[in-house]
Amino acid sequence: MDKEYDVIVIGAGHAGCEAALAAARMGGKVLLITMNLFTIAQMSCNPAIGGLAKGHLVREIDALGGEMAKVSDKAGIQFRMLNKSKGPAVWSPRAQEDRLLYSKIMRKAIEETENIDLKEGMVREIIANKEKVYGVKTLTGTIFKGKTVIVSGGTFLNGLIHIGLKNFRAGRAGEFAATGLTESLEKSGIKSKRFKTGTPPRIDGKTVDWERCEVQPGDENPQPFSFQTEKIEREQVPCYLTYTNPETHKILESGFDRSPLFTGVITGTGPRYCPSVELKIYRFSDKNRHQIFLEPEGLDTCEYYVNGFSTSLPEDIQLKGLRSIRGLEHVEITRFGYAIEYDYFPPEQIKMNLESRKIENLFFAGQVNGTSGYEEAAAQGIMAGINAILKIRNEEPFILKRSESYIGVLIDDLVNKGTEEPYRLFTSRAEFRLLLRQDNADERLMPYGYKLGLIDENVYSKMVKKRKLREDIIKLLKKKRVKPEDINFLLERRGTTPISNTENLYNILKRPQISYNNIKELDIFTDREKEFITSAKPFDFQIEMEVKYEGYIKKQIDLIEKSMKFENQRIPENINYMKIESISKEAREKLNKLRPVSVAQASRISGVSPADITALLIHIKRIEKF
Repeated sequence: MDKEYDVIVIGAGHAGCEAALAAARMGGKVLLITMNLFTIAQMSCNPAIGGLAKGHLVREIDALGGEMAKVSDKAGIQFRMLNKSKGPAVWSPRAQEDRLLYSKIMRKAIEETENIDLKEGMVREIIANKEKVYGVKTLTGTIFKGKTVIVSGGTFLNGLIHIGLKNFRAGRAGEFAATGLTESLEKSGIKSKRFKTGTPPRIDGKTVDWERCEVQPGDENPQPFSFQTEKIEREQVPCYLTYTNPETHKILESGFDRSPLFTGVITGTGPRYCPSVELKIYRFSDKNRHQIFLEPEGLDTCEYYVNGFSTSLPEDIQLKGLRSIRGLEHVEITRFGYAIEYDYFPPEQIKMNLESRKIENLFFAGQVNGTSGYEEAAAQGIMAGINAILKIRNEEPFILKRSESYIGVLIDDLVNKGTEEPYRLFTSRAEFRLLLRQDNADERLMPYGYKLGLIDENVYSKMVKKRKLREDIIKLLKKKRVKPEDINFLLERRGTTPISNTENLYNILKRPQISYNNIKELDIFTDREKEFITSAKPFDFQIEMEVKYEGYIKKQIDLIEKSMKFENQRIPENINYMKIESISKEAREKLNKLRPVSVAQASRISGVSPADITALLIHIKRIEKF
């Protein structure tokens, strides 16, 4: 084709959609090419968005100007804030989605965005000249020219599906595998490996005895994902909970001799934190039951997703095992569970901007980098789209720090530590998670989205006003003093020590027994002050959280400031690590392979010790003297 694109995106899954939208919204001419136009943003596995740490990612994507949160709010059918019994740093939003509606809304967003050409086809070859990409070639021989290319092929690269001892090539059930692309990249020196993931069976809801299952309702006041969504209007639908039992486990074990996992048919490494049901009963043989969540696939279907029952066991074992579970005694399976093996490219081969180290202007995003999950994929997608445009403009790459986002944690982990199993993000992976809460993602990242042209003026101004209002209310709490006779009745009622002298409300709110709502109910405010504090109701939680956790927040900020000297200490591009004999051999090899841009990045590489960093700093100082 004669037309030349700024960005060619291969694959229209969650990574590809965000990449294409970000690049187009920044003014780039984009080609989004996918094997099936009817499965754009398809939820291959669970029809849900968010969850532990993943919900943080969705809100960060939204703050940067991405689409996932807005689509989730429109297609969501049940919303829950997880981990409410724990500290606010680990609260995470999650939404059950209407699978088909989600895909439909995302496709509409892409089709209505200027500068995106959407085409169906299978890319088999990356076209590069002198280690620089300039286009792609399809199965039918068509060549599309592009200044940059983003590979976001999901599980489709040489995908192989397993059900029992039967296997067949597919990217997911009912769709072709993508062949040729891995081999094309390998010819250019890019290494590939195999991972495995899986999905559970789907069942006919008409054949479930719902009265024998536990109802799992959504939140009474559902919180939207997007900072631009005012309110969730749709009526929520319930999910249901049931459990496996010893009889279930016996049935599943009887199929181990026909399991691709236990017979060695599957060689790819599977996800540690989302194992198949057969692996759960094998590894945790001391447990006599496991949770099974029955989750609706959508509003206009009777099909349910059996969360917790991912399996590649033979079909007869899957059916018999499900029918041994309470409430599923007469269940019918609409789609059997399966495992899928696929190619990925170890992420040590990419830079922090997600560009290949081997081939200039070639970017990788999503499961091809070894991650699992829609949210991890979408986060990489928006970053790859942004950086592809910045590369064309010859501008500095956009790299988020670990201290300012979960996206930064995700990419830093992949590039500097690699992964030997499908990578999943957790709040525990973030050192500064108290600062990286899901509720403040807009304040952390929206300034970047605005600067990049992905957030419009009205949205950005609204965030700035919100931040200013919250800061002013905290100033009022510090200034406003209360007499003992005006508050001791509340303190005694809440089981905390009364005061004998006047005290400011800020210190009163620090007490764990006192909530911000308790403070607001006090009859000590002027009419103007009441109106002022009432106007901040949508973010009362943030006000209370920042007051109560002030000491912890300050400690984390101090740690970040101390670590910034390493973040700002750049490493010369032409440094020869192999000649620095004071650094261990393993560290030299790792540093030479990954080529970190800062001392902080070097310190996070597996195998590089504090002594190696000290030696590196001394060497850099010597270089700077000359």
